[in-house]
Amino acid sequence: MDHLSAAFAALADPTRRAILARLAQGETHVGELGKPFRVSGPAISRHLRVLENAGLISREVDAQRRVCRLRGEGLAAAHDWVEQYRHFWEASLDRLVELVEQRPAPDAPRPKPTARKRARPASLARKARGRK
Repeated sequence: MDHLSAAFAALADPTRRAILARLAQGETHVGELGKPFRVSGPAISRHLRVLENAGLISREVDAQRRVCRLRGEGLAAAHDWVEQYRHFWEASLDRLVELVEQRPAPDAPRPKPTARKRARPASLARKARGRK
C-alpha cells in the first residue's frame, strides 16, 4: 500500500485519530496512550502498529517502556493531497460569492416582462386566413 493510502487508512479509525491527537501534545509511553480507551493492550498495540506502518508515529524502547512520538512528516503526504482540493474549493466559493453579489436584492424592483406574440402552428394560421 502506498504512503498516502496507508495514512488515510490509519486516519479512518477514531481511536487512531485520538492517539495522534494525544501524541501531538508530546511523546508518551504505550501504557499511557491506552488509558483513555476501553480496549485491551493488544488492541492498542495493533492500532500503534498501523500508525507506525503508515509513517505517522515512531516507537522506540526506552529502558522498560515503549515510547511513542508523532512523526509530522508522516502526515505530509495526506496534507499535500488535501491541500490541492482546498485551493479548488476556495476558488469555487469565491466564484459563488461573486455570483451571489451580482444578483439583485430580493426586495429590489424587478423589470416587467415584455409581451411577446406566440407563434401559431401553421394549420391554425391557414384557417385564420381562410385556407384549409
